[in-house]
Amino acid sequence: MTHAANSMTYDFFARTDRGRVRNNNEDAVAVDRETQVLILADGMGGYNAGEVAAGMATTFIRTELSRWLLEAAPNAQATDIRRALEICVENANHAILGASLSNPQYAGMGTTLVVGVLQGDRLILGHIGDSRCYRLRDGVLQQITRDHSWLQEQVDAGFLTPQQAAASSNRNLVTRALGVEPHVQMEVNEFQVASNDLFLLCSDGLTDMVSDADLADMLRTPLPLEEKGTLLIDAANAQGGRDNISVILVQAAAGSKKRGLMSRLLRAA
Repeated sequence: MTHAANSMTYDFFARTDRGRVRNNNEDAVAVDRETQVLILADGMGGYNAGEVAAGMATTFIRTELSRWLLEAAPNAQATDIRRALEICVENANHAILGASLSNPQYAGMGTTLVVGVLQGDRLILGHIGDSRCYRLRDGVLQQITRDHSWLQEQVDAGFLTPQQAAASSNRNLVTRALGVEPHVQMEVNEFQVASNDLFLLCSDGLTDMVSDADLADMLRTPLPLEEKGTLLIDAANAQGGRDNISVILVQAAAGSKKRGLMSRLLRAA
């Protein structure tokens, strides 16, 4: 689906896959095309608790943030959107933590989070944990989120190289998660969007299986968005699919496609 705003259009693809090993899917994705809200969560916890946490996060944030955006847009400033985003995530944190504390079967559940709002030619992006967002621009893939993980802390401190971290068995130790503490610290950044930018939001079920170099090769492939997304998921499964795999793709383009639609209607008349 395409949504136009301020001379920028966006196409979206979202899918989550159980993978080849897990019995259930503790990832969740949500895209509200009208308000251009993107949410990806990778849940954790025993039994189905991770699935509950991820589902609560995506449903709550999509509902509350989209409602606010429908009332505030298109006049909302970036600072207003950022504040609304932070409030919605904090409220989701309280809801997940409350469910965890009041239901023994959900004790200790939590979830990573990547949440974005596209407005015109800007992306306001928040994240918690080690689910990621990448941007492909002019053929170059860049990770624009920084993992909140023990391994990333070791790399930042100079104790491990990125190559050593990639080969470590401690890849899933996150230092931040939604729903495990009374207050959650979300990192929020704003990015200018250029025409032809391609954004990838994903869980570690993709990045643990597929290297950044291979991700870049697949994202550069001249395929429709849905086929690119399917290619990514198939690649992770081909490497073993040891975890749930979730992907959201966002393709940006300058200009409005409404004129193209009108031209097609006129030609068909």
